[in-house]
Formats: sequence, structure tokens, C-alpha cells
Amino acid sequence: MPKDPNMLLSYVNTQLRDYYESLEDLASAAGVPEEEIITRLAAIGYVYDETLKRFITK
Repeated sequence: MPKDPNMLLSYVNTQLRDYYESLEDLASAAGVPEEEIITRLAAIGYVYDETLKRFITK
């Protein structure tokens, strides 16, 4: 997973759109705690929208 928060945002949203049914599935496959992804992206103003299945601005 990218270390840069903006690259992480792009990577995660692309993975969710193209390969995974949920953030939980993506985090599990990547071996990263789901909360870590949520926290890192919250730091740049994004929240996970389960309905849209992507991170969006607050």
C-alpha cells in the first residue's frame, strides 16, 4: 500500500471499484488493518462511504 496519503486514496478507491466488494475485503487481502486505512485517509479529509463503496470528502 502506498505511504503517501493521496496515492493511498487513489489506490484504495481503484481497488474497491475494480476488485473488492468491501473495505474489509481489501484490507484483509493487503494484510493491513481496516482502521489503519480509515485513519490515514481521515487525516487528509476523507471518510469511507459504505453505500458508494469508496472514500469521499467529509
